Amino acid sequence: ALPGQVDSILKVVNATFSVFDSTSLLSRFNAGEKITLNQDFIKVFQESYLVSQATNGAFDCTIQPLTELWGFGRKNQKQIVPQSEIDSVKKFIGYQLITLNNNQLEKKEPRVQLNFNAIAKGYAVDKIAAFIEHLGYQNFIVEVGGEVVSKGQKNGEDWIIGIQVPTETADGADESNYTFALKNRAVATSGNYRNYFEKNGVRYTHILNPTTGRPEQTNVLSVSVIADNCMTADAYATAFMVLGLEKSMEIVKKTPNLAVYFIYDDHGKYKTTKSPNFP
Repeated sequence: ALPGQVDSILKVVNATFSVFDSTSLLSRFNAGEKITLNQDFIKVFQESYLVSQATNGAFDCTIQPLTELWGFGRKNQKQIVPQSEIDSVKKFIGYQLITLNNNQLEKKEPRVQLNFNAIAKGYAVDKIAAFIEHLGYQNFIVEVGGEVVSKGQKNGEDWIIGIQVPTETADGADESNYTFALKNRAVATSGNYRNYFEKNGVRYTHILNPTTGRPEQTNVLSVSVIADNCMTADAYATAFMVLGLEKSMEIVKKTPNLAVYFIYDDHGKYKTTKSPNFP
């Protein structure tokens, strides 16, 4: 019965956070309905807000209108967007435009729309791990699309996780060149080598910078973040893609429960760097 129960957890998360399902709680909120938030929504919003504050808005759950504008949302018509359109949408982007009061979300600007795609998957992994632990299992691993929580050990040894080498193309083979032990913690990887479009030799990735309103032009190819839970790791991995190496490392120095591993492009060569506390 376990696979069915795990599926039902994923269905509940999807029914709350999916931007592709017009009946989800999130879509109904974005459409202007007054909704009653569930605990999942409240937890994910609160964590989003904390990460936004810690990263000076590099992570921002109000990014949905930009996601749609660039064609990485429901429309899926990826296109270069003129600056005038970006400027008009940016007026209602900003995590400070929305507050949580008595389990109700209040918009300071009616056109604000939310997107939790950079944190909800990590939250789903945490929920599944908590459920499996609740059933009494002590040694297990949960992985959903590159987001991982590990508990206990495998045959008396720590779980070993591999970080994927970035691929040249969106459908390149999965390979790993760096492995590490992960015990009772979570890791999430954000990369820009799977979801992008190219025009005139320029690559436009799905990692959007909330400040500029444009896909982040960066030499960072992938960021892996270890944290106490996968929701936090997921959000910071996205924020660090936007912030780049130096600013991200400064945040990790101040936040001892985070560790980070970067893969970046140095004039056509892959290079890696990590915080001293990354195993």
